[in-house]
Amino acid sequence: MDEDLHGAAIGDSKGKTNSQGKEGNYDSDDDSDDEDTPIYNPKGVPLGWDGKPIPYWLFKLHGLNHFYKCEICGGESYRGRKNFETHFAEAKHLHGMKTLGIPNTKHFHGVTKIEDAQNLWKKLKDQLEQDQFDGTNGEEYEDSHGNVLSRATYEDLARQGLL
Repeated sequence: MDEDLHGAAIGDSKGKTNSQGKEGNYDSDDDSDDEDTPIYNPKGVPLGWDGKPIPYWLFKLHGLNHFYKCEICGGESYRGRKNFETHFAEAKHLHGMKTLGIPNTKHFHGVTKIEDAQNLWKKLKDQLEQDQFDGTNGEEYEDSHGNVLSRATYEDLARQGLL
């Protein structure tokens, strides 16, 4: 059973030698020294899953050399475009928008400054108010001949008795 899990029986490891020619188990103190040595990372690239810096070309490919700052999130900086784009759906950005009294819709995707968000919200509110249906201007009437007239024109013609 132990052979299936670990590859060899526990009692067999005493007589074998490791890569330096020393007799004993394979876990030597030299292997742990590799883990204790500081990692050479002069450019400050992030560490990968193995604890070593990711390759510099991959660092540049993902745009991790660029920092994006968001005032709405309290001045938080995001490293790389992908992290920046995904933060708009996160709770921190949503909370910042809610405290400003602005809904977190797709219109505000990419807006990071508080002043810009407030100006855009004012503009959108004005546009929504203009787009609301006004019955006095929007209603249309049709006379007996099939002509389509606005409400004001229809009422004027009806008062004059021309319909």
